[in-house]
Amino acid sequence: MCGPGIIDERTRNTIAAHAAKFREITMSPFGPDDEIGMLNLISPEKSREVMRAADGGAAIDLSVDYFIGMPSWTKAGDPGFQQWMTHTPVGTVLDDITGVGTEQNELVAYSGDAMSMYTHCGTHIDTLNHFGYHGKIFNGYEAAQCISSRHWIKCGADKFPPIITRGVLFDIAGLHGVDVLPENYGIGAKDLADALARQQVEFRPGDVALVRTGRMQYWPDTDRYINNAPGLNREGAEFLAEAGAAVIGADNLALEQSPSPDAENWQVVHTYLLAEAGVPIMEVVDCETLAGEGLYEFAFIGACMKVRGATGAPMRPLAMPLLP
Repeated sequence: MCGPGIIDERTRNTIAAHAAKFREITMSPFGPDDEIGMLNLISPEKSREVMRAADGGAAIDLSVDYFIGMPSWTKAGDPGFQQWMTHTPVGTVLDDITGVGTEQNELVAYSGDAMSMYTHCGTHIDTLNHFGYHGKIFNGYEAAQCISSRHWIKCGADKFPPIITRGVLFDIAGLHGVDVLPENYGIGAKDLADALARQQVEFRPGDVALVRTGRMQYWPDTDRYINNAPGLNREGAEFLAEAGAAVIGADNLALEQSPSPDAENWQVVHTYLLAEAGVPIMEVVDCETLAGEGLYEFAFIGACMKVRGATGAPMRPLAMPLLP
């Protein structure tokens, strides 16, 4: 069978998208204390099953490297990636900041560095507190009650467990026979269903969905990669969320088509997936090797930095072929 798998009533009741109402916060089917949404669909047995079949000797890195000047969302004033040396072999000799003297500093060549960035820089995951409606986020948590002087105290990146599950690539650029989808192309339900049919793959609840637009071919040209990007529209997001996606990712900067087709909402897909459907989002995922090898289903492994309360965090996801 190709397409979304058949969902029984019990599973359907655990998928928040089936209870979602337009532009309203959805309460979690996993209870009032839930902070990870549809990641709950990944059962320990599902993780064990996929790991039993994973070919660890052929892992594919789905992340990009971090460097000064890399494409990043800075239009709202957020900082781009920065990196600088805090210690160098020559500087340590001159400064003797270690206090051990010239002889030891000349013997031990010490280097160290630091970095700063927006938490939504590079390959990363968006947590459920990233976007909401009217001051509330998924499961009814209110900003007025759940943000400290430093960060959210609910639904932060520190709450996300390692993600080990089955992954499915939706190669939409390949479906249309192009290297890169046209600017601002909105990926809808038909595109996604047709991709599954073409690829002869079934999508199941608890899977990670990765959507390929081809935009990664423009990386690291900032203007070509970021501006007027093709991506999911709300219909496409609903298709994946209702099919039980645990996480939805893409190879572009912001998952959804840009600019927004909705004059009233500049982040249509983000608000739907995070606030209504409880589905975390991954962005800047390199899908080129998967598409090039025709690897449409695979073991997915990913873990984000445990940044307390963060609205997003860098991660280094891996895909592994599934053995017969």
